[in-house]
Amino acid sequence: MKSFIEPFILYWVLFFRIPAGSAPGEGAVGAVAMDFSWTAETARILMYTLPSLTLVWYLLLKVKSLKAMGIRLPQKKDFIVASLAFSALTLIGVTISQVSARFGGDVPLRHSLSPKTVIEWAVLVISCVSSAYLEESYFRFYLFSKKEEMGLGPHRAVLVSTLLFSICHIYEGPWGFLNAALSGVVLAYAFLRFRSLHGVAGAHALYNILAYVLSAI
Repeated sequence: MKSFIEPFILYWVLFFRIPAGSAPGEGAVGAVAMDFSWTAETARILMYTLPSLTLVWYLLLKVKSLKAMGIRLPQKKDFIVASLAFSALTLIGVTISQVSARFGGDVPLRHSLSPKTVIEWAVLVISCVSSAYLEESYFRFYLFSKKEEMGLGPHRAVLVSTLLFSICHIYEGPWGFLNAALSGVVLAYAFLRFRSLHGVAGAHALYNILAYVLSAI
């Protein structure tokens, strides 16, 4: 049980103080949509996302160096993984949106509207990218680096990673939970197969940016 203490304390500290989700400004289902605030989002990046990302990587680097963990600047493989995973996430999101509309379910609502100015869009992109790296660094890289220590095989590690990732999105309702679960499985197996942090984080960020782009059209 000792091997589970650090991962679960870190999970509680990082993902239960602010609603999870790479897309900025997300809130509870049914929340009233508010204008996107680039100042509030910048504060969120500086006060929550970057410090949290730093903490995850501090714990990782206490054990291994970047080189030993296989982390380097983005390579061609990472862009391929990002493209494939992004396509899968988009297909999942569109399918769930169509099914939820057909069965009268509530579509998960963000608590902020899409940005309107160039500055707001720039902050949004930075927020989506940094949040995606935070979530992928923890749910995929960190947890999978701990799987042997926790006595988990690859499939059980995927199950644990996906379950924790989905719980963070439970505030989006059952359809949002399902979307997170299916997306989590895709991202987990993509990471296990290709060991590409940049790839899964890129796909994650692009998917959240796409949601804002589509809502702005």
